[in-house]
Amino acid sequence: MDSDTLQVFQSELTCSICTKCFLDPVTIDCGHSFCRPCLSLCWEESQTPRSCPECREIPEWSDFKTNIALKRLASLARQARADHDHSSEEQICVTHQEAKGLFCEVDQTVLCGPCSECPEHAAHSHSPIHRAAEESREKLVKRMRTLWKLREEMKISLNQEANKTQSFENYVALRKAMITVQYQRIPLLLHEDEKMHLEALEQEAKEICQQLKGSVFTMTEQAESMREMYRELTEMCHKPDMELLQSLGSVPSCRSKSVQLHLPQPVVPEFNVWPIPGLIDWLRQFQVYIELHNERVTHHLPVFEDLRCLLAGPDGPDVDYTPPRSIYFLSWGAESFTSGQHYWEVDVAGCCNWAIGLCNDSWARESDMALDSKGIFLLLCIKENSQHSLFTSFPPLPQYVKKPLGQVGMFLDYDGGILSFYDVANRSLICSFLYCSFSSPLKPFLCSRYP
Repeated sequence: MDSDTLQVFQSELTCSICTKCFLDPVTIDCGHSFCRPCLSLCWEESQTPRSCPECREIPEWSDFKTNIALKRLASLARQARADHDHSSEEQICVTHQEAKGLFCEVDQTVLCGPCSECPEHAAHSHSPIHRAAEESREKLVKRMRTLWKLREEMKISLNQEANKTQSFENYVALRKAMITVQYQRIPLLLHEDEKMHLEALEQEAKEICQQLKGSVFTMTEQAESMREMYRELTEMCHKPDMELLQSLGSVPSCRSKSVQLHLPQPVVPEFNVWPIPGLIDWLRQFQVYIELHNERVTHHLPVFEDLRCLLAGPDGPDVDYTPPRSIYFLSWGAESFTSGQHYWEVDVAGCCNWAIGLCNDSWARESDMALDSKGIFLLLCIKENSQHSLFTSFPPLPQYVKKPLGQVGMFLDYDGGILSFYDVANRSLICSFLYCSFSSPLKPFLCSRYP
């Protein structure tokens, strides 16, 4: 192939981003093709919606398959370029004065023909330089795909950790208000106890905030390290065959695995239990007996599935979150509350997913029972990846306290617009709905799920 023909051939197989021969090429919706690594890095750096770097058309999809035909042609183009530049790239063996045209896969060195037949190399596997280089590129590309996928997961975790930090800071202010209301409304609680409780909360909050911010910083550094590693591997793949093979020793064989093993674990913010002496005894003077009726068993309950979707976030997979063969047990109170103060307890021991609280009659009759419905005041416990999380409903808010292991007490002050939940065994406050405008009859609600 003459120089002009080679130049035209290679220009058609050149990525417009890196101006080098295609590496793991992809063709996007508009028909333009790019190296997958170049397109990934380009789109990540762009602040605008992902568009074609050439024509700016916005593709409908971003998960493209490798263009196999283009990949093979790119390999041929590299081979043609290597043959054309043969004299400048080849190395001469000092011992035998012959060109080094073989690659020893065991010793990771380039050899001439006679050297490959020496006793120290004769039993090893050898390949022509170009074939060995292409095989090495393919291995590096596979490693890069794994690394990029891992980095995308890291970015999702980083966003979740940053959102968690903001959510926790907002929660601290709400938690202080919950505690203050408890001490104001219950006569036997002392002002000195309230002060100690709030001071302990403030100190814990500072420590947890520092942990969260440290986690965000560590994840940010790790994500940047992965990106730099990805860029280095991309540059290595674009090297000429001989240079690529001679630089393989600088790439640790388990580098991407070591990164995966050292991914920072997210912080699980959780306040310690703070017992309030005499609390449960005072509440039990308002205790009522709740008769349950309208019991139901179902395999599908949107309120939990909505919460799982919320936990997964916008970047989470679009899948059915209902565990196979799971069974939900639902029941409602036979009577509704329309005024007064009422206290009752529910045992959640042995149940990993549950929802308890109050709902209005319309929600009890609805078939969808969605989490974003109005007229529900629920405390929900959900187990994901061996981690239990507590949330209150509408809008769903995380409650950064320990999961109760036994009886949960509920105190409704209908006229005062407050519903509070308590860990009976630890004599502590779980959370409260404050300053609510209860305007319709409210029924006690209980739901538990067993896998």
